[in-house]
Amino acid sequence: MITLTLTTPPSVPLEAEVLSPDVVATLDTAEIRALPVYLGKRQMRVDDFFEVAGAKSDALEIRGDVSKVKWIGRRMSRGRVTVVGDVGMHLGAQMSGGTIVVSGNASDWVGAEMSGGAIRIGGNAGGQVGAAYRGSLTGMTDGTIVIGGSAGLEVGARMKRGTIAIAGMVRDFAGLQMKGGTIVTGGAELRTGAWMARGTIITLSQIQMLPTFRPASSDNPTFLRLYAKSLGKVGFDLPFDERHGTYRRYTGDVSVPGKGEILVWHANGS
Repeated sequence: MITLTLTTPPSVPLEAEVLSPDVVATLDTAEIRALPVYLGKRQMRVDDFFEVAGAKSDALEIRGDVSKVKWIGRRMSRGRVTVVGDVGMHLGAQMSGGTIVVSGNASDWVGAEMSGGAIRIGGNAGGQVGAAYRGSLTGMTDGTIVIGGSAGLEVGARMKRGTIAIAGMVRDFAGLQMKGGTIVTGGAELRTGAWMARGTIITLSQIQMLPTFRPASSDNPTFLRLYAKSLGKVGFDLPFDERHGTYRRYTGDVSVPGKGEILVWHANGS
């Protein structure tokens, strides 16, 4: 395993897309130390900020508060990145494979436009998780993102496939213009599913439903058992047993018109 320990925290955001298994797996420590990173307009070296140790590997561990370090794991297709601490913007953006695990919090654009692989965040995340970049037609197209805390605006905006599971609350516009895939949240603020065409949003607490969604049914779809089993492996609890409650299904957004659905969990007795 290759270990990078932050020794000099950057004063402004540091762009470090070279911190990816695809880049470092075949390099020795001297070559990794010399890789370019960018502090504003200035080209710097990895070892200006990190102590590098370990042998050649596609497993990369980053230690320290790297909340100002951007683009870690960008376009990675294999291997594993572990961040022991908080991490900055664009984590795992456009990745197609491999695994990223963060013990702390993450900033905006986690897994933006990813097409495969898995990301797990122990704490909270910012906005635009799995979303499309501005001007892009499609966000996340495959893969899995699991967040142990809350998340910000526009989770899963324009996503087409894949799964995003967030244990806590998410802010406005979750599933904005969603084209497919599945978003699971502990709860959501306003305008959930706005202009969604297809896909499924599951919320484990009641939300303020847009008037362009129509009540459809009240049941526990069989596919939820598969999601519950899969997410349970990473510690995410998705209820599905009718003895504990049911999901109320709404379809929309009829203003598009769309064929998406929002499932709202209602525990028995609530």
